[in-house]
Amino acid sequence: MLCARRLRGLGLPAAAVWRGRAGPGGLGAGRRAREVSTSWSPVGAAFNVKPQGRRLDLFGERRGLFGVPELSAPEGFRIAQENALRKADLLVERVCSMPPGPQTVLIFDELSDSLCRVADLADFVKIAHPEPAFREAAEEACRSIGTMVEKLNTNVELYQSLQKLLADKKLVESLDPETRRVAELFMFDFEISGIHLDKEKRKRAVDLNVKILDLSNTFLVGTNFPNKVEKHLLPEHIHRNFVVTGNHIIIDGLHAEAPDDLVREAAYKIFLYPNAGQLKCLEELLSHRDLLAKLVGYSTYSHRALQGTIAKNPETVMQFLEKLSDRLSERTIKDFEMIRRMKMKLNPQNSELMPWDPPYYSGVIRAERYNIEPSLYCPFFSLGACMEGLNILFTKLLGITLYAEQPAKGEVWCEDVRKLAVVHESEGLLGYIYCDFFQRADKPHQDCHFTIRGGRLKEDGDYQLPVVVLMLNLPHSSRNSPTLLTPGMMENLFHEMGHAMHSMLGRTRYQHVTGTRCPTDFAEVPSILMEYFANDYRVVTQFARHYQTGQSLPKSMVSRLCESKKVCAAADMQLQVFYATLDQIYHGKHPLRTSTTDILRETQEKFYGLPYVPNTAWQLRFSHLVGYGAKYYSYLMSRAVASMVWKECFQQDPFNRAAGERYRREMLAHGGGKEPMLMVQGMLQKCPSMDDFVSALVSDLDPDFETFLMDSE
Repeated sequence: MLCARRLRGLGLPAAAVWRGRAGPGGLGAGRRAREVSTSWSPVGAAFNVKPQGRRLDLFGERRGLFGVPELSAPEGFRIAQENALRKADLLVERVCSMPPGPQTVLIFDELSDSLCRVADLADFVKIAHPEPAFREAAEEACRSIGTMVEKLNTNVELYQSLQKLLADKKLVESLDPETRRVAELFMFDFEISGIHLDKEKRKRAVDLNVKILDLSNTFLVGTNFPNKVEKHLLPEHIHRNFVVTGNHIIIDGLHAEAPDDLVREAAYKIFLYPNAGQLKCLEELLSHRDLLAKLVGYSTYSHRALQGTIAKNPETVMQFLEKLSDRLSERTIKDFEMIRRMKMKLNPQNSELMPWDPPYYSGVIRAERYNIEPSLYCPFFSLGACMEGLNILFTKLLGITLYAEQPAKGEVWCEDVRKLAVVHESEGLLGYIYCDFFQRADKPHQDCHFTIRGGRLKEDGDYQLPVVVLMLNLPHSSRNSPTLLTPGMMENLFHEMGHAMHSMLGRTRYQHVTGTRCPTDFAEVPSILMEYFANDYRVVTQFARHYQTGQSLPKSMVSRLCESKKVCAAADMQLQVFYATLDQIYHGKHPLRTSTTDILRETQEKFYGLPYVPNTAWQLRFSHLVGYGAKYYSYLMSRAVASMVWKECFQQDPFNRAAGERYRREMLAHGGGKEPMLMVQGMLQKCPSMDDFVSALVSDLDPDFETFLMDSE
């Protein structure tokens, strides 16, 4: 998953798109670093041993988080933010006093970079650092930079300096395509904030943005808030499945994997019981988004949100979702019938299929049909083996090697964080990946990729190397074994590493469009594509070795694992279509013709097929409405693109170097600096239609007979 949002106005990538400080810039510097470095070690071994801490190095120099000297102590955030604010003032003064030209865009990007290098790093530290003093200092830095961004959002002179450039037709025609696109993106970010409006409307836009941010934060907290019910209302024999406090039972989730039907039913009905405050918050959030969209010139919020995406507009999104739903319909009915039969077999007294049933019973069917007990696979997926597998893949496909590097004192926030140098065979050092892989108290539970610093071409000709963090929640190694991954954990690792490679291999001139800073429905393509590699037995057998015996994972086990994922996959995909459609309707024409709950009921019955349960309001737990408002379809569209890229370019040979180089050249290198559909066309060497995308998704559901034939040879 990509953690990302934008500070408005300058389109400053922020919050979970963090930047820090890394080694020397420039590809030449990268090559030199490779020649002299003696601290790099093989990646596989580094992840199967406990890190060699520097806790006894009491007198060594403390470099600071991510190598930023100021951040050797929490107080350094104040110094970093003051330096950034001073630099921002100078850059604003400079760009407003110079004639328009290509330099205008460079200064805008430098302004964005100078603020993001503090704001993004601080946004990361405030959620990830184990020490409260660091978290609090980072929080204060976020507020300080945020205030500056609000000031820039309302700086008409700054806006006009960009407007003069884009209004000069001759100047625009002289710009290279990437510079023109970045200038237009900056302008778009300004105008969706309302800066082009008159003073009264501009104030209204600012007020709406502030209100939307507050409502978003409130709604997000509410999506995870538990519900409680008096003990006597639930049968006593299921009490042990929940937290009991005094006379109440606390329900903090759906308990979707619980074997007892009654436990799942109770959790579903209680956890999803409507909360009046949360309902009002959602209605206000949707209404305010619509008001802001109309104020800045869009007919709906969805039209505003989809500017610059692969889909381009909500009409295309709905066409995609409706076509996909039609193609899935028969398969989904068969899946539901299969699930219903399993429920009848295990619970003959109550065989009606309800929304709380599919996750559990589809898991039972998978286990019964394919014998994919995770404990059978874990010994073959030690973390070191999986990292070596990624290394083998990247070396063969892209000429890239991952090296473990010992971080300096104070550079990482927890002693089990590993630092990887990403090195190309001819270009040298490309960037750094900090691997925060292990569970700890108060650590966010989401698997995420964070951009700490984006790549960009600096004025002196050097390249600012990208720095990212991958955050997972893996178990620690034990006395008797290294960290062992379930198949799902292994796939997540490959997914997140796909985001990291997007960041490492993006070589854009501007950090505003570096790596994963691209439209949402394209951003997940590289990560989902990595899932296809993770599920290909030719890739898996390169690294899956039993940590004790060295035995390779049998191909039959890989085949069973891959095919098991297709069990009830149509029903799973249909559920995603339902969520994406609901998201589009909520962000479509306003005022909504009826309540959000009535819309949920109608959409669920039309696009999913299982009955709506009275007195439930699933939409109040739909946290993606905040970060992915009007864009939830992106997961499906990104998967469609990734599927087509896999089948056209890598299915025949997952280690094809020529295909890997084309993938880098056509898709990864551009970040968001090129229109996404043009990148897709360049890779596929054709312009895919919505029908092509739908067909790609549906064909993924077919049994892979070739896998079984090859396995039986």
